[in-house]
Amino acid sequence: MYKEIQSRDYDRKPAWYRILNRTWESLYALGAEIDLSRDKLIRAARRSTGLKDFGKDFWEEPLDRMLDSIKGEAELNPIGKFITKKRLVNLLSIRLRSEWWFKKHPEILDQPLYPVYLIIGLQRTGTTKLQRLLSSDPEMRSLRSWEAINPAPLNNQVTESSRRIRQAEISEKALKMLSPNFFGIHPVEHLEPEEDILLLDVSFMSTTAEATMHVPSYASWLEKTDQSHAYAYAVKLLKFLQYQRPASKWVLKSPHHLEFLELTDKHLGEVHYLWTHRDIYECVPSFISMMIHSRAIFSDTVEPESVRDHWLRKDGYILGKAIQYRKSTKKVNSFTDIYYKKFMDDPVTTLMEIYRSIGPVDPDLEAVFRKLAVIDHRKRYGRHVYSMETFGITPEMIDAHTGQYQEFLRQLQNRDLEGNHL
Repeated sequence: MYKEIQSRDYDRKPAWYRILNRTWESLYALGAEIDLSRDKLIRAARRSTGLKDFGKDFWEEPLDRMLDSIKGEAELNPIGKFITKKRLVNLLSIRLRSEWWFKKHPEILDQPLYPVYLIIGLQRTGTTKLQRLLSSDPEMRSLRSWEAINPAPLNNQVTESSRRIRQAEISEKALKMLSPNFFGIHPVEHLEPEEDILLLDVSFMSTTAEATMHVPSYASWLEKTDQSHAYAYAVKLLKFLQYQRPASKWVLKSPHHLEFLELTDKHLGEVHYLWTHRDIYECVPSFISMMIHSRAIFSDTVEPESVRDHWLRKDGYILGKAIQYRKSTKKVNSFTDIYYKKFMDDPVTTLMEIYRSIGPVDPDLEAVFRKLAVIDHRKRYGRHVYSMETFGITPEMIDAHTGQYQEFLRQLQNRDLEGNHL
């Protein structure tokens, strides 16, 4: 029997968390409030690294927009402000350290990017399980969580990893303390693969902020702004990572890319898309529950209806952008569709079909996949229990934003493209 992680328990926090927040906030008048001004964050990053150069392509506006939105809209509690400051200083520090390496070792950026297998698909459609299984292929280079948190070495040794792994392990333990139930929804483990959206964060241009905080003005600005800058720098970081730990192919994933497939096509070079699909009435409520739990880590004033309405619209928008790109691209054979129920019922068969559709199959891989496919994180962290009713979601609300995708999915399922739809 699994421990049940209920959607409605998003605001259930440890007693120490509430006491610390109240005590900390009572000291604001004495100057204890975290300062999230850009200049102080930049000074902190330069002080911690001993470096000054963010690179000629560093663009300050995304950070300014984010900070304005955080300060004016997010209503972060003291712990939320502390986490946010640490994270933003770390992102600036990553940039400083990376630029140092790029100047000292220009061969990093001269190397070609490996071919990319890019897992896309809406949130909660099996993308994490798919990435973790594919990452067990020795030829696949995934982005491990500890690398996503710190893609640049903490010293001048390219092989340095132990300190970064330790920092990621501490971050994992801290998240478990802050939100014990979150891992039952989405396990974030420091040695496992992570979303490459965290590389876009280094340019302060991704949906991470709106997933963790109430930042509507920043989210609106971001949606209207060209993301090429962030994707170009993410490629630099990917090259840096493969320079540190070589392989032959990348397996990356993030639902974020659904909105920007034309940019992944432009910047990532040779890309094959693995698009996961699940019953929209299951994945949308599951994701909204996860977002509400996530925001509750940073703020004590989470409004579930606001989160619901934001992500219902956003999911419909990014799905529409992905469909538009797919219908317009000439690279129709660059997509493989994977259906959640079939994948979860028999992941190994699905994986072998993926390999047969996009390249040669190593027969030894099947045994590796079978060993990993039986791992059930619910035994360790619990089972996520969610429903549309918990946050007032109705089928009509979902239909209003995802009708185009539902029709597109029906067309996919009705087509008989052998070897391309799994």
